[in-house]
Amino acid sequence: MTNKLPGGVPTAYQDTFASDNLPPPEALANIDFSGTPELAAYPDHMSVAAELLDKAIDQGFGDNPVLHLADTTWSYRELLDRANRIAEVLTEDCGLVTGNRVLLRAPNTPMLVAAWFGVLKAGGICVATMPLLRARELQYVIDKAEVSMALCDTELAEEMVGALELTDSIKHTLYFSKSGSGGEAATLETACENKSGSFETVNTAADDIALIGFTSGTTGQPKGAMHFHRDVMAAADTFGRYIGKLVPADIVTGTPPLAFTFGLGGILIFPMRFGASTRFLESPLPDQVLQTIQKYKITQIYTAPTAYRAMADMIDDYDISSLRQGVSAGETLPKATWEAFHKATGIRLIDGLGSTELFHIFVGATPEEMRAGFTGKAIPGYRARVVDDSGNEVPPGTPGQLAVQGPTGCKYLDDLDRQPNYVKNGWNYPGDIYEMDADGYFKYVARADDMIISSGYNISGPEVESVLLEHEAVAECAVIASPDPDRGNIVKAFIVLRDGFDGTDELVKTLQDYVKNEIAPYKYPRAITFIDDLPKTQTGKLQRYRLRDLENS
Repeated sequence: MTNKLPGGVPTAYQDTFASDNLPPPEALANIDFSGTPELAAYPDHMSVAAELLDKAIDQGFGDNPVLHLADTTWSYRELLDRANRIAEVLTEDCGLVTGNRVLLRAPNTPMLVAAWFGVLKAGGICVATMPLLRARELQYVIDKAEVSMALCDTELAEEMVGALELTDSIKHTLYFSKSGSGGEAATLETACENKSGSFETVNTAADDIALIGFTSGTTGQPKGAMHFHRDVMAAADTFGRYIGKLVPADIVTGTPPLAFTFGLGGILIFPMRFGASTRFLESPLPDQVLQTIQKYKITQIYTAPTAYRAMADMIDDYDISSLRQGVSAGETLPKATWEAFHKATGIRLIDGLGSTELFHIFVGATPEEMRAGFTGKAIPGYRARVVDDSGNEVPPGTPGQLAVQGPTGCKYLDDLDRQPNYVKNGWNYPGDIYEMDADGYFKYVARADDMIISSGYNISGPEVESVLLEHEAVAECAVIASPDPDRGNIVKAFIVLRDGFDGTDELVKTLQDYVKNEIAPYKYPRAITFIDDLPKTQTGKLQRYRLRDLENS
């Protein structure tokens, strides 16, 4: 029997776990491909690997540079060879069948990109993970997505090994070096040596799942957002084409990891769609970013507002005249930051609103159309509106929930509890409160949930709480966002101690280090206050809003 996708197109996948765990049709957002000519022309079958890599050779980009890291540069042809060899290893040595999930764990490197394309070329599903994740966090992702294979950077092996001890889902694990130079521990490169470098990309359906991007929700349990091959290409053919306006001569860089869809789109998918190249950063520190722009003549950068704030104060020491465009996302771009960067560089930053659930940015504007203090308008291919609690559109200048429709939509992996919170009556609700002016420009007001956005990272307060509660000193705790001039917000914990423990500076550091060792370090509470009691309702429910009000007063 032939398996069919929601649109009725036959799937190439033998392993149908991911498609079997899509939300039911009635829980999906309405999808519209009429917004641009490129979207309307999408075929029933499409592969991201074929569109971005195989076709690059046909378009004459084979000898053009595509990836740079330090002194290493790969051409499109070299990347294709590496990806083909990895696809051969996965299928011939590891027994990958189409639809299998493969965990990817590495910082932004050429070999991570080769592994990503190798999985897609073989018809697998990429599950990229943040480099900072700890073993217990990796275990959740592995078990939730029923991952059977893992490709990991040798320098991140420790937590990978720890995760393997916690789950029996992974059957094959291979390790690789940053630039593909090999080494004793680089078992993936060793396996690739005897492969041909020739591999026919699987002809996936446009609605076959290409990747699962995990993000954290306010409950603390990560959500797996599934994306079709067409979703990935739609991001390139909307924001990348009409807002980013990339050309082959562009050299792009950015700070977000490829495990973030912001990073995956901005510093890989978009450049490759238009024959451009990406330089991966050796350090995300603002001065190092500026040095990279100056030394390598970067033309476009993707990073968070905090980085732009820091760089604006350092610009005078660097020649960044090659930079024509900066894209900000991860948190709202403050008007003061936009104005400071514009004054220092003459560059009109693009403030983009996107989400892991919709893959990338859906509200933004070209530099010429940007207005300081506003996120922008619905980009070509999407439409957005501000609505009340009943879903009715509100008048201009009235705050309300942002609702979005377009060529992509939220598809949580096996999560019928939270899918209805994101998709309502065919519209996607990213969880942001916005207001729209008479010209269709959207202005950010606030987050509608308990997610803490700090320096572009989404951090679940309840997740941090659960870890703190595991420490012997903590009786109760509540974690909230505390306003911070440099990071937008920081994670702050209010803690009720157990008897026998004193709220000393030493204990603060002990608890901070404990969190860093248990989950990704960027999630740790940068501020801790010890209190006698937490505010609660009569039924015992924690009232975080009272703590937030206290912090914002």
